[in-house]
Amino acid sequence: MKDTVAIILAGGRGERLYPLTRDRSKPAVYFGGIYRIIDIALSNCVNSEIYNIMVFPQYKAQSLMDHIDEGWNIFNHSLGHYLRIVPPQMRVSSDWYKGTADSVRQNLYLIESTQASHFLILSGDHIYKMNYELFRDFHLETDAALSISAIEVPVEEAGKYGVLTVNEQYQVIGFEEKPVSPATIPGNPAMALVSMGIYLFNRDNLIHTLREIPGDDFGQHILPRLISQEKVCAYPFSKLNKIRDYLFKSYPDGRRERVLDPRTPDSGYWRDVGDLDSYWAANMDLTGIAPAFNMYSTLWPLRTAFKTYPPAKTIFQNTQEGRVGFMLDSLVAPGTIISGGKVNKSVLHYDVRVNSWAEVHESVIFPHVDIGRYCKIKRAIIDRDNHIPAGTIIGYDAEEDKKRFTVSDGGIVVVGRRQFK
Repeated sequence: MKDTVAIILAGGRGERLYPLTRDRSKPAVYFGGIYRIIDIALSNCVNSEIYNIMVFPQYKAQSLMDHIDEGWNIFNHSLGHYLRIVPPQMRVSSDWYKGTADSVRQNLYLIESTQASHFLILSGDHIYKMNYELFRDFHLETDAALSISAIEVPVEEAGKYGVLTVNEQYQVIGFEEKPVSPATIPGNPAMALVSMGIYLFNRDNLIHTLREIPGDDFGQHILPRLISQEKVCAYPFSKLNKIRDYLFKSYPDGRRERVLDPRTPDSGYWRDVGDLDSYWAANMDLTGIAPAFNMYSTLWPLRTAFKTYPPAKTIFQNTQEGRVGFMLDSLVAPGTIISGGKVNKSVLHYDVRVNSWAEVHESVIFPHVDIGRYCKIKRAIIDRDNHIPAGTIIGYDAEEDKKRFTVSDGGIVVVGRRQFK
């Protein structure tokens, strides 16, 4: 996809993810044991053979920029490949980025300086696998000025998103941000089509749009006007997106054969991890025997800045004392030691220690956390650099938790960074 440049919008404050975003931007939040959220979009780009990428950070961006520098310095400039970090430079005004469209508008000089014919605009805070080449093919076939990747959701959930009104050919004829009464898909009154925040523009249309249509945000300001002026199409992500991977076919005699699967089960998976409940749920989707989002794909690998910690390990097995170190249905990053504690359906990042008789259930533990003896933790997110005192109970008494911690609408307890020193 030499004719396409990807622009990843990575400047969001992530206020609904607070306190996880107290010290970092939303795309820099840890995810899945060894990743940051932005790794998902970057991996999709590389797997789709997009090697020209610009990242637009803003809010508390240092950890994000450090992570990209450490893990994504893989592009060969002599081949014309690059990954550019473009913070606000105030070239056209004295303002910071005021929204998704404004961040791109302030960098029009970069867009005009490239020879690319298409610009793929991505959010840096969604969890999904997407073959952007198929998206580009759809865009060319429909001869659209703009294509928007969209996903079907039950109509009762659509009010949280930007909802597209389409005709039977999936041409967009209307758009409404977080509507009270969402428009439904033609022929399917139970489902609505919502924007995934993934846009593919023709070069000239993008430049003309940002110069002629005022407004700081694509969803709120740009799309409603553009739909009335140009051909805009919705890309039905769940139907057309295909991620190929290998699967194992079993035979009655016990043999197993690796065969190519034309579409993996998570090809239609997408989560906007914009709030604490959805972020926790996305991490839980990684656990279990058949995870909803599979990070072990052979043909669609997820890349990151890997830390050189020693292998994770479990120690102690004394059933008479109830002191058993084990994990079940969990992801555990290198450097972690489960020392006589129990971990179930959880995601543990680098350098976590779970001490004897401690229990961790359905929780996300960030790096450099020590969980003391006899602790009981359930449905929680614990930010990095915490030393949880022995006997601490989190997630079992909502009223007590609210006195000490942030508790989401769905009851997820969040311990902020260094809350226990």
